[in-house]
Amino acid sequence: MDGTHTAKTTAKCGMIGVAGRRLRVGQWHVGASGRPLIMLNGIGMNIEMLEPVARRMNDRRVISLDMPGTGLSPDPIFPYTIPQMALTLAALLDRLHIDEVDVLGISWGGAVAQQFAFQHRARTHRLVLAATSAGNVMVPGNSPVVGHMLDPMEFSVEKALRRNLAMLYNGGGSGRVSLNAAKAPSPLGWSCQLASFASWTSAAFLPLLAMPVMVMADSDDQLIPPANAHFLHNSIPGSRLEIFEGGGHLFMLSHPEEFCISLRAFLDADA
Repeated sequence: MDGTHTAKTTAKCGMIGVAGRRLRVGQWHVGASGRPLIMLNGIGMNIEMLEPVARRMNDRRVISLDMPGTGLSPDPIFPYTIPQMALTLAALLDRLHIDEVDVLGISWGGAVAQQFAFQHRARTHRLVLAATSAGNVMVPGNSPVVGHMLDPMEFSVEKALRRNLAMLYNGGGSGRVSLNAAKAPSPLGWSCQLASFASWTSAAFLPLLAMPVMVMADSDDQLIPPANAHFLHNSIPGSRLEIFEGGGHLFMLSHPEEFCISLRAFLDADA
């Protein structure tokens, strides 16, 4: 287990080599009996930032990872695509001897979650998409907010990172997200995440997702407007839509209690 990061987490963390990459993987509540939940983070976000949600989901094993170049995962050797990261996630589950999971994708992580659910439908029991979109067909957010994301140096230096995260993640919400756990990604890590998302869309395969899906968004999200959630909901047969109020882009972290109540109710619907 690594202990070098200054931010606190109750997860058991370690480096795992999978699909030609070394990734830092965090696991909470390893001995819990419920179906494992994979949580895929937003762009540039490290494992520690998910602590408010993961800690509350204590009835199941929760797994997350630092994407290449974020948190304590080393930089990618080559650029990668969203489908490649979905394959990497499947290989990680093989290493952990897990056959079936529920998947929560937040923001950028929602892209990998959608792709994983499409490529590995037999392994995806339930899918939750929070503050995310269908990729390059998305309705864009507030122009100044989106514009800041195009400069990796604005997010790979700690002082600039916290200023910009405050704008991206707290903007529009009445609740506030603690940024104490944030660790700046590398410029390469940030750039590879941006590039992989810019070249990807799920629009063609959304109607083929047959597992239970819940789409969650916040009315005050300035980065990914709720119109994107409506697009996902209308494109995925039988999906459920839940709109929060006053939480901003990271409503799941500004209002973790309410978010986890809805999340657990959906995941446990067939228990």
